[in-house]
Amino acid sequence: MSDTPSPAARRGLTMEWCLAGLVLLVALRDVWFFLKSGYLPEPFFYESGDTWMDWFNTAWWAHDKGIYDSWASIYPPISFVILRVLGLPHCYASPAAGPEPRLCDWLGVGAIHAFYIIDVVLVAASFIKLDRRTALPRSLAVCLGMPLLYGLDRGNLILIAFPCVVLAFGPLLKGARARWLALAVAINLKVYIVATLGAQLLRRRWRWVEGAALTTLAVYALSYAILGVGTPGEIVTNIREFAKADSAAGVLDVWYPATYQPMIKLVSGQAGSFPIIVLLGSNVMEWSALILPAIVHAGQAVILLGAFAIFLRPQVVPAQRAALLGISLALITSEAGGYTPCLMLFFTFTERWEGRLRPIALTLAYLLCVPGDIVPSSVLTMSQDSFLIQRTVMVDRGIGLGMFLRPSVTILVPSLLAVHSMLLVWRDWRGPAPEPIPQPTPA
Repeated sequence: MSDTPSPAARRGLTMEWCLAGLVLLVALRDVWFFLKSGYLPEPFFYESGDTWMDWFNTAWWAHDKGIYDSWASIYPPISFVILRVLGLPHCYASPAAGPEPRLCDWLGVGAIHAFYIIDVVLVAASFIKLDRRTALPRSLAVCLGMPLLYGLDRGNLILIAFPCVVLAFGPLLKGARARWLALAVAINLKVYIVATLGAQLLRRRWRWVEGAALTTLAVYALSYAILGVGTPGEIVTNIREFAKADSAAGVLDVWYPATYQPMIKLVSGQAGSFPIIVLLGSNVMEWSALILPAIVHAGQAVILLGAFAIFLRPQVVPAQRAALLGISLALITSEAGGYTPCLMLFFTFTERWEGRLRPIALTLAYLLCVPGDIVPSSVLTMSQDSFLIQRTVMVDRGIGLGMFLRPSVTILVPSLLAVHSMLLVWRDWRGPAPEPIPQPTPA
């Protein structure tokens, strides 16, 4: 990149610092709210006593052989292998073994925060290597953004999978084999990340895809051999049963949705009655049942068209664009959790602030990072046990605007970049070839 930024680039950098400042201010507001009220505000997890439980629920089963029959896990064995290593066995000996694991397993608590720090370091190092001018605001947005903070609050294994994706597709690793291994671990932790691997076919990286796929299978085989359970048949059966289980349990993700899937289940009646929908009214429910699926399908169609454009002319599109569209398509199609947009955000922030579409996409990405919500009024007050302060607190919950707007932004960001991909390919096909696009990821 040139050392002398253009006037447009300087204006863009000023805008990025303003947006990053907004993310930082709202994060500080969250800290102040917690110190005052004893729990994290919306859109953090609605149950204040459930902090880190994605980690510790999984860690509990990592010490039990009923992972795939009793608990019906849908994830490959590596998650349980890792958490078995990063936990103190005596804390999971039995339900009556003393204090709950979160109060006993200091190694697990330390590992959660250690991986968050690793995330911060790798994201910052990657952005510095890509563009020093924009590295700090973009690093602040990703690392203090709602998706990654939500993953930290839940203690979700995205904290381990995310840095693996950064290493696999960022500029830090040079060798292909090291990238394959990082991606293989990520896919075994979060199966939907396989979309980033499949997307490399759009760039016609046949050998790269083959090497990464074989490495993924090798990581699975090794983790299965260590754990002793988790055959492909068990995992496929559990995934099939999980897909059939339309209940209100997963719909509670509506408090902080990454997609419209929880809301679609609510308005279509797939989850039974739910108090939020009673407040919205029947007219809103009927219109939402028509409009929300249409928005999702429109986003999917635009992303697929953008992917086809990349396949036609991969050399004129930024290298990370294929992985961005692949993971975005996977994420907006199913609700995998409010922490998942951090994957999309990392790829988005490798884009330049140039033209018209990319600045809009980057602005929306910054807004998606803001760790807060606009809640017009409280609709429910309840008492909850706050784990972080170990006492009962009164919790106010309301219907935030982010419940309805955030999924649209998650769809719009990759859709804008998909349209930009189509325009690049169209211009290349219609006229003289443009100057080569800088490719941040080595081939």
